[in-house]
Amino acid sequence: MTLHGLAHYGLSGERGYLSQAEIDEIMLPADFAEIENAAARLSGLVVTGRIRHWLKDLPVPDMDRFLGSASDAQISLAMVRYAFLVQAHVWGEPAPPEALPANLAVPFVALADRIGVPPVMNYADYILENWYRLDCSGPIALGNVMQVQQFAGGLDEEWFVQIHVAIEATAGRALELAVELVRASDAGDAAAVEAMLIEMECVWERIIAIFDRMVEKCDPYIYYNRIRLYINGWKNNAAMPDGLIYEGVERFGGRPQEFRGPTGSQSSIVPTMDALFQVSHENDELRDLLVELHHYRPRRHRAFIEDLQVASHLRDFAIQRGQGLKDAFNACVEQVARFRTRHLEYAANYINKQASSGIGNDPDIGTGGTPFMKYLKKHRDANRAQTI
Repeated sequence: MTLHGLAHYGLSGERGYLSQAEIDEIMLPADFAEIENAAARLSGLVVTGRIRHWLKDLPVPDMDRFLGSASDAQISLAMVRYAFLVQAHVWGEPAPPEALPANLAVPFVALADRIGVPPVMNYADYILENWYRLDCSGPIALGNVMQVQQFAGGLDEEWFVQIHVAIEATAGRALELAVELVRASDAGDAAAVEAMLIEMECVWERIIAIFDRMVEKCDPYIYYNRIRLYINGWKNNAAMPDGLIYEGVERFGGRPQEFRGPTGSQSSIVPTMDALFQVSHENDELRDLLVELHHYRPRRHRAFIEDLQVASHLRDFAIQRGQGLKDAFNACVEQVARFRTRHLEYAANYINKQASSGIGNDPDIGTGGTPFMKYLKKHRDANRAQTI
């Protein structure tokens, strides 16, 4: 098959999987004014302990009209606003509710349907579409990005998001190289492939260096108790064993729905590398989780990974060539394994070692509803084992 260039999938070398729009310049229609106002005041509203009181009377915008004329950037921004309001409604009081009221559920489901994701906050809502540049002539990097929307707010949540945004932007070059590597290996150009793999290793060195800075301004206790509690989902969550009813959504028929919350495993960077390097995972329950989480990514991001997985024969090409190319290939695979190891270490320190606090905020279950320590270890090991 033909692997298209990044632009075909709504991606770029500068931004990778991040929003391609200047989000702070996007405007929503006038009938979203009260939604925007509630979102802007969210960090204050959750402190009251009565968030549901403040959200229950929000009006419902004309979603048919909006979806019929809105740009992709407007739809993504509306999704960010609603995702934060929905998560705050569910987790902003001591006990989660049985139902999401129709004034939130109906527009939220309509937006999720258009984007092609389940109706629950995902990684794109919390990270990819939730930032802007302070200086639009400057880079998408630490020191020049800020979070658009927050829950409780504060330095730690801001830094947590900024680190992820900087990683995603840096990874844009890795996506460009992925396309170029497929084309060069198809053309049989071993010298070009080796050179690009060497550059890919350097890109990953920069990504890991950014990830290492998480500890500078995001404290594990603050993360666990003031950030993470808002980004849990309602699948495999003991606090919501039956899921959540979406009132007013006809196709759900009043039945509770179960969806996984946002998780770093919904980032598309590592799955892209798995597709490029032909890293496979044993067919078991943990692989099934990877497949399930894939459907929480925006539609075009999924398409790029799927097309790359079919198009890439890079590992096979490297096996057939000289040791220098094999070494360059293995160095890249090892860098991704290093990144997975750092993710595992952070998961242990920021979640697993924390004392349980708050209903639904389980230190043994990830925000995506997964047994994350087992999950992350296994996929790190599978990654590292597939050098050549």
